[in-house]
Amino acid sequence: MDTFRRDGLTFDVRDGGPPEGPAVVLLHGFPQDSTAWTSVEPLLHRNGLRTLAPDQRGYSPGARPPGRSAYRVSETVGDVLALLDAAGLERAHVVGHDWGAAVGWALAAWHPDRVASLTAISVPHPQAMTRALATSDQGLRSYYMALFQLPMLPEQLILAREAAALRRMLSRGGLPDAAVERYVRRMREPGALSAALGWYRAIPWSARQRVGTIRVPTLHLWSTGDAFLGRAATEDTARFVDAPYRLEVLPGVGHWIPELAADVVADLVSAHVRAA
Repeated sequence: MDTFRRDGLTFDVRDGGPPEGPAVVLLHGFPQDSTAWTSVEPLLHRNGLRTLAPDQRGYSPGARPPGRSAYRVSETVGDVLALLDAAGLERAHVVGHDWGAAVGWALAAWHPDRVASLTAISVPHPQAMTRALATSDQGLRSYYMALFQLPMLPEQLILAREAAALRRMLSRGGLPDAAVERYVRRMREPGALSAALGWYRAIPWSARQRVGTIRVPTLHLWSTGDAFLGRAATEDTARFVDAPYRLEVLPGVGHWIPELAADVVADLVSAHVRAA
């Protein structure tokens, strides 16, 4: 399966590993795409796991609907449910990084019957994040979210001078040059950056859709070198999980954990899947 469809949108998906193995859905964040998992996938395959890594809404060229509300979390969760249905899967293990983790939290809360286990990388539970914005330095770390609400200006700033600002942000985070160029190339496709920013611009809609208690086995990965996400919400996340829960802290690793610590991610996810 190289594509799946939902509501007239066509999503690209990378389907690999043993077809009969436990299925793991890999959800990327901003401004990545499914290739964020390129180094993780073969390691999971060796452990007998099948992987499904979609280019999410706004990133697949055939799935860039107009309008901010099209990117609210209920829609991005619905996309993953459509992927599971297209793959003939009743349940899957869900792994998400950055915005992909936000989708994973909501999916596990609202549809626990479809989620065998959750691995949330970098991004904490949404309620923990909301609390941390008001009680810690998280508000300062997340200043860019307010900037991204503005129309057109973010696109102009990010893509100016052949996307120099985007290249700088990714490179300073430690991403290899090849990954930087891949993501920059994607964001320079017509309409791609505005669609990707739609996830941020839909926050006013998504904030009304409460993500409640998680009742599936949950692994949370956070790295001390993450410039965007602090410790407060990470440590508070356990309060919102009523199931086996484990926090793994990766010292010194930057925000881009799937690319920078693929072997650690694959080992932890494989063990989590076996335990679940």
